Amino acid sequence: MSENRLKIGLVLPMLEAPPSGEKADWGTIKTMAQQAEGMGFDTVWIADELLWRVPDWPGPRGWWECVSMAGAVAATTSTIGVGTWVLSALHRNPGLTVKIAETLDEISNGRFLFGFGAGHAGDQGTTFGYPEDKTVSRYEEALGIIVPALRGQTVSRNGDYHRAHELEIRPRGPRPGRIPLMLGAHGPRTMRLAAQHADIWSGFATESSLPEWFQPMVGQLDEVCADTGRDPATLERSVGVSVEPTGERIAEAAGLGLPIAGPPAQIAATIAGFREIDVIRVELMVWPGTVDALAALEPAIGLINP
Repeated sequence: MSENRLKIGLVLPMLEAPPSGEKADWGTIKTMAQQAEGMGFDTVWIADELLWRVPDWPGPRGWWECVSMAGAVAATTSTIGVGTWVLSALHRNPGLTVKIAETLDEISNGRFLFGFGAGHAGDQGTTFGYPEDKTVSRYEEALGIIVPALRGQTVSRNGDYHRAHELEIRPRGPRPGRIPLMLGAHGPRTMRLAAQHADIWSGFATESSLPEWFQPMVGQLDEVCADTGRDPATLERSVGVSVEPTGERIAEAAGLGLPIAGPPAQIAATIAGFREIDVIRVELMVWPGTVDALAALEPAIGLINP
């Protein structure tokens, strides 16, 4: 698989800053989304998390709610893609999740990317009263409702975790049956589900944001595609990475892995290196999550796809 042009996304700052607990308010988030649109980003992404308690952080850190923010961002931008990164299968009823996707595609006039995944990190599920067990089984069963409903079928299912009876999604947005589905997957079982159902596979950095760290994961995805009979050239690859375009160092100290950093040319060259492992989408988590840090990244963005 190869595509010369990298699609660059910006993960908007939904999380209270790990060191200080400072939040990005709606005005900042809206400005950064519009700023990304003007800089030529392909997509802005909104994470679906709730509350993190990380032992090395000074205290708990919360997130803005994903769907509300995705709708607001879609309504205040005009050309950039707007995606969920990624909606949790444990937080929502599957049929309602398809309704959400169609509604966001309507608000955005066909710019929505439907990112979906198995579930949450840490103990936030317990905190909010969501189940903790059988995470992948619940996810797989949810996909059995979501995929056919998203693609226009009427669905009836009576599973161990999810049910639907003659589910028909109405009204439909501007792209009925054609909203791109991106599935997050790091392990073999979830990768298999991505190979079976997704338009885009999504992974994210946990130890390092450098391309070589992702290479074994992408190789594993290729093997899963071969096992399932999926042509890997038909499955786009997206990775989420941390980037620090200023002198401020946050990511590694907060336990978020080795970031991409350095002068603009170095940052651009590192990101461009993802082409060598057949990744065509790179989603940037900018640290710190501020307007100024995003502005500092602009020279590098201009060098990635000359």
